[in-house]
Amino acid sequence: MWLLVGPVLVFNLRLHRVPGDPDLSRQLVFLRGALDRGEAQAMQRLFPEGYFFSHLLVALTELERVQDPADPRATLALSAAARAHQALTSPQGTGIFSPELTPPYGIFYQGWLAWLEVEQLRLGGTSSAAVDRRLDAIAFAFSDQGPFLEAYPGQSWPCDNVVALAALSARDRLLPPRYAEVRRAWIEALRAEGELLPHQARPAASPPRGSSQSLIQRFLPVIDSEWAAQAYPAFRRRLVTTRLGLPGVVEHEGGGGLGDVDSGPLLLGVSMSATVVGLAAARAHGDRPLAQALAGTMEAFGWPIGFSEKRYALGLVPVGDAFVAWAYGTPEAPPQEVQDNLHFTTAPIHGLSTLLLLIPLAWSWRRRTPPQVTPAQL
Repeated sequence: MWLLVGPVLVFNLRLHRVPGDPDLSRQLVFLRGALDRGEAQAMQRLFPEGYFFSHLLVALTELERVQDPADPRATLALSAAARAHQALTSPQGTGIFSPELTPPYGIFYQGWLAWLEVEQLRLGGTSSAAVDRRLDAIAFAFSDQGPFLEAYPGQSWPCDNVVALAALSARDRLLPPRYAEVRRAWIEALRAEGELLPHQARPAASPPRGSSQSLIQRFLPVIDSEWAAQAYPAFRRRLVTTRLGLPGVVEHEGGGGLGDVDSGPLLLGVSMSATVVGLAAARAHGDRPLAQALAGTMEAFGWPIGFSEKRYALGLVPVGDAFVAWAYGTPEAPPQEVQDNLHFTTAPIHGLSTLLLLIPLAWSWRRRTPPQVTPAQL
């Protein structure tokens, strides 16, 4: 009985916990160790970009949590970024991508690497000339073949292109604008796609999906705040839902459909990966109610363990921990008014937990209660 009480109480308490920077520091201790142990190579066997994201997201978390270049943590962040950059530009980092694409290795590879380099530039860890060489190639590709460039031969996902455009836009916020015309033309072409961009553009367009939309909404405010302010409510209305009062991001509008390599396994239509990245999107838009509700849900269901280190799901899938850390480390925009179509509540979970504890308690009490003896039995 008491072996059940403790975990249930901890689970319910964690629904109300929003991790802070000390938690993120403990996550990074675990993730640095995982990279040192070669876990990025193991993650590559789980999905195509496992190695890439393992290195990239740890470095981005280190960088993005530091907003002031004078912060003492900036040196550590830049050192982590340099190591990640070396890993991502190595033969192992480029191995799964095609050098024949424009830009070379495709827009997924170039866009994320450009975002990493712009973050390094923001903290003073690289020269603008080095960053602009990559961004020039991206800008040329958009002007020549855009707005949706290929990530792999014959395949293009808008979310990868959004990351690349965010890198161009972020660079132009730091230095005199260089890519304003490319950005203007891209926004003009993509605004015509409707309130949400498709999941995939090539070989054929497919409807918006949670896994890609969470990522798009994380970066859209960097590209165009007006567009982001119109797209985010549509994302929230069409792809954010509740299950037993707790929030999640469904992969397919309406909550049906099957999971795949992009979404991961679905639970009642909810994608775990989309939900984690949805926290990053909520923070980027200043949607504090959703961000806090998602954080509590992730703390409860992720079941983090460790003292000096913090890992989720026993640390069995470090790239998943890297996504969680990156989501928590996403800079939080000032709180915004968001038209709320959802009602987040922990009451159903607390009620079910109480019932779960009452059943064995009642059974135990019944076993210990001596039978009543009636006068007729004497």
